Amino acid sequence: MPMDEYSAANLAQWDERVDIHYRSDFYGVERFKAGETTLEPLEREEMGSVEGKSLLHLQCHFGMDTLSWAREGADVTGLDFSPLAIEAARKLSNESGVPGRFVESELYDAPEALDANFDVVYTGLGALCWLPDIRGWVQIVGHFLKPGGVFYILEGHPIMWALDDDTPEEPMHIRWPYFETDQPQNPEGWDDDETYSGTGEKMQNTRSYNWGHGLGEIVTALIDVGLKIEFLHEHKTCAWRAYPWMVKGDDDLWRVPNHPDRLPLMWSLRAVKEA
Repeated sequence: MPMDEYSAANLAQWDERVDIHYRSDFYGVERFKAGETTLEPLEREEMGSVEGKSLLHLQCHFGMDTLSWAREGADVTGLDFSPLAIEAARKLSNESGVPGRFVESELYDAPEALDANFDVVYTGLGALCWLPDIRGWVQIVGHFLKPGGVFYILEGHPIMWALDDDTPEEPMHIRWPYFETDQPQNPEGWDDDETYSGTGEKMQNTRSYNWGHGLGEIVTALIDVGLKIEFLHEHKTCAWRAYPWMVKGDDDLWRVPNHPDRLPLMWSLRAVKEA
């Protein structure tokens, strides 16, 4: 599939992010090599055992979560559209001694690049906002899952993504679209010269594009490709400090300090592909 201007801009920025992220304390490559996992405790608890299972990680960046699942006993494959990310993932696998296979492909073209089916398909935090078409993504999930296979995702909640970047805690301000409707041809453009890793290094590729996806759209699309939803959980905690007024708890998760019941911060879902 030819890459449009939005995906091309995103690819250029993600390519540039790879080296910055690999060296950053935020990602902690050296800590990972020493044995740390990058998975959230919630992910490990809700996913359950992956021992001896084949696992595909879509939009894997440079593979830290992918290889963390390998440490949990899975036979892992990571897929990403950035050639520099895939190169870094293979380097990390070699240097850490954690085995994993990594495939370069734009997500919607993945069936042309990878001929396999998996016991588990996994998508991690911060992935869906980069995709213009949620139903196309779900088709990819269904394509790669074996009958009886498990799909699992932990993501930022779409209502949180819709908040103004500078919103106060009270009153919170909605700025960005919640629904995908009409957005594939009209994404939200962003200009940032630094990444979220907090290194302070300036990037040359500053322009990127995001798309919104409502929770109902995502879940219905999964059901429509034959996945049976086992649970859908909405969480009052966040794995990162999404807004400056959030406070960190003893569990290293971030919260809305004064009105924790007003805003869902993450959601997680586990589903099984029916035979």
